[in-house]
Amino acid sequence: MKYIRAITLLFFLFIGGYQTSLAQYAIRDPDAIPLGGSWSFVMDPRKIGAEKGWFNESFDAASWDKVTVPHCFSSDLRYQFYTGIAWYKRSFPWKKQTGKRVILHFDAVYYASSIWLNNKRVGTHEGGYTPFSFDITDFLQSGENTIALSVDNDTWQTGSIPGAKDNGRPNDPFMGWINYGGITRPVYLTIEPEVYLENLKVEAIPDLDKGTAKLMVKAFIRNASGKEVLVNPVVVVSYNHQSLKLNWISQKKTIPVSQNGVWQAEAVVKASDVKLWSIDEPNIYQVRGIIPGDTLSTHFGIRKVEVRNMQLLLNGQPIRMAGANRVVDYPGLGSLEPDWLIEKDFRLMKEAGMVFQRLTHYTPAEHFYELADKYGMLIVAEPGNWQLTPNQMENDTIRAKFKQQFTEMMQRDWNHPSVIAYSVGNEYLSDYPAGQRWTKDMIAFGRSMDPSRLFTFVSMRLNTLPKKPEDEASQYSDFVCSNTYGNHAKVLDNIHRLYPDKPILISEWGKRADQPSKEGQVKDIETVVTEIRKRLYVIGASWWTYNDYQSRHAGTNPNGYRPWGLVGPDRTPRPAYNTYREEMSLVTLEKVRWQPGGNGHHQLILKVSARADFPYYHVKNYILKTAQGSRKIPDLKPGSSVEIAVPVTGFDKMLSVQVITPTGFAVSEQSFELAEEKPKN
Repeated sequence: MKYIRAITLLFFLFIGGYQTSLAQYAIRDPDAIPLGGSWSFVMDPRKIGAEKGWFNESFDAASWDKVTVPHCFSSDLRYQFYTGIAWYKRSFPWKKQTGKRVILHFDAVYYASSIWLNNKRVGTHEGGYTPFSFDITDFLQSGENTIALSVDNDTWQTGSIPGAKDNGRPNDPFMGWINYGGITRPVYLTIEPEVYLENLKVEAIPDLDKGTAKLMVKAFIRNASGKEVLVNPVVVVSYNHQSLKLNWISQKKTIPVSQNGVWQAEAVVKASDVKLWSIDEPNIYQVRGIIPGDTLSTHFGIRKVEVRNMQLLLNGQPIRMAGANRVVDYPGLGSLEPDWLIEKDFRLMKEAGMVFQRLTHYTPAEHFYELADKYGMLIVAEPGNWQLTPNQMENDTIRAKFKQQFTEMMQRDWNHPSVIAYSVGNEYLSDYPAGQRWTKDMIAFGRSMDPSRLFTFVSMRLNTLPKKPEDEASQYSDFVCSNTYGNHAKVLDNIHRLYPDKPILISEWGKRADQPSKEGQVKDIETVVTEIRKRLYVIGASWWTYNDYQSRHAGTNPNGYRPWGLVGPDRTPRPAYNTYREEMSLVTLEKVRWQPGGNGHHQLILKVSARADFPYYHVKNYILKTAQGSRKIPDLKPGSSVEIAVPVTGFDKMLSVQVITPTGFAVSEQSFELAEEKPKN
C-alpha cells in the first residue's frame, strides 16, 4: 500500500468499461492507476507482428477487436482455444513529472510477453501466474502514450514452465490444464519517489513458552536518484488499529546510485501484545515501512509452524486437516479470477471443512491468500514444475526459469501467514538422480529466500518405490507429500516405513464423478477417511479436485472437462460435496433426548463432540445456530464432548442446527426430529 504525493490521477482511467473491471478485480495498492478496461486485440498466428511493427503508435489498429482487460483470450468465444501469439494495445494520456518514477505492473500475463511503450521495447517476461514490473519513466512522454503487448500462450513446448515433456510420448505435449492466454490479472501504474520501498518482508516468530514474539523486518529499497543515499526506515506495527510500542534494533543503510538495498530491523513484541494467528483465530497485524517521501504497508500474522514426531504443529498444537486442490477454471472465464469467484470458492471450500489448500502447480490471484489470511486457511504454495523430465530438471535454462518464477511467487506471498510451506514441484521422477538433485537444490534455494517456511515436493513415486529412504527425494522434505489414488492403506504404511519420523500429507486423492456409484466419489471418501483416521502420522488429505476443469490431457471427457470435482464447473455441489462436508466436519452432533416443556417451551439436548482423529484440532469459540437463536459451544479438546440444551419454541417437527466457526462459516448442518425417539423392538 503506497501513500503517494502529488499524483496526477487521470480521469479517463475511471470511465467506460474500466469501472466494471475495477469492481471485479482487486488491486492491492489503493493508489494504483489502473490500465484495465478497453484494449485493442488481434491474433498473430503467422508471428509477424513484431517484424511489421504492430506495436508502433503509427500502426493502425482500428480493425482490431475491442476486449476488456483483464482478459483471457482462450475463453473469449471469438478466439476460443487459440494457441499462439496475440497482441494487446491501447493509448493513454500522461503529463511527465520531475523527481518521480513510474512503474508499470502486471499481476499476471500468460505466458511469454514482450512489452513496448511509445515504439520502444520496455522488456520481456516469462511465466504465466506471477507478477512482474518495469520502470517506464524514461519511456513516457507528455501527451498520448501507446502501450502494446505481444502475448504467447504456447506452452506446449519443452522449454516452458509448465510445459511439454521432452520424451516424445503421446499426450505428453499437453499439461493437465488449459494454457489460458492473455493479460489475465490487473495491469496498473504506480508513481514513486526517486528513492522508494519496493517490498517488505516480515518474519514473526513467537516464543510459545514466554508468550512473546520476535519480529524481523526487511525493507527492500530502490535508489533511482542520481546520488548515493543513506536510509533508516521507520517501522510502525499495529494491531486492530492500535500501534505497538516496539524498540527496534537496526542500522542505517547506504544505497549506491541506481542500486537496490536491503535494510533490516528486529524487535520483540511483549506477551500482552501477541495475538497468535490460527485457523479459527486469524489475528492480523499491519506493518508500515516509512522513508522520506514514501510509505509501504502490508500485513502479517504471528504463528509458529513446525513438524515434530510425525506431527504438524501450529502454535505448538498438533493439527490434522482436510483440504482440496482448487483449479483456476470457470466456464466463460477460463483462468480469470474476479473477486466474486474467489470469494464463492473460498466459502464453499471452508463450509466443506477444507481448512487447507495445496495449490495446483501454480499460484492463484493474491485475493485468495488475502481471504485465507483473514478467515483462516493453510496453504502449500507451488510453482510450475509439473512432471518435468530428468533431462529438463538438469537443464540450466529451465532451472533458471523455475527459480525466477519461484522468486516472484515468494516475494509476493512471503508475508501471508496462511502460507505454511512451499513445494518445489509435482510428480517428477524423484527416485532418479536428476529428481533428487532438483529437490535438494530447489529446497536450498527456497530456504535462502524464505527460511521461515517448511519445504516439500509432491511425489508419485512412493506408491511402490523405493525400498530405502535414500533412494527417493522425500528425504530432503520437511514432510512427505504423496499423490495416492488407490491402495491407500498399503501406500501410507510403506511411506511411514521409509520415513518414520516425517508426517505424511496426501496431496492428491480422489475419484472421477462419472465412475459407477459403488466405486465412486462418495464411497471413496468414506473408505479413505476411515484409513486416514487409523494413522496418526497422516497430517492432511487434499481432494483432487475441488472443481471440475477444462483440459486437453488424456482422459478428458468429450465436453472438454475432467470431472474430478466435488463441485461441477459452475460450482454446483455434487453428492460427494455433502459427504465430504459431513466427514470433514471438526464437530459432530448427536441427539441425546427431546425434553418437552410447558407453554410450548422445549429443549433439544445435543451431544456436541470434537473429533478425536481426523480432522483434529481444538474447537474454540464455535456456536450452534438455529432459526430460534444461538448457543456457544464450550471450548473442546480433540476427543472431548459436551451436552448442550437448545431451546425450542413452537410446534415444528424438525429443527435444523448449524455449527458456525468463529469466522462465520457453517461447517455442519443437521436436522433433528423434535420428539422422543420411539423405543426399538
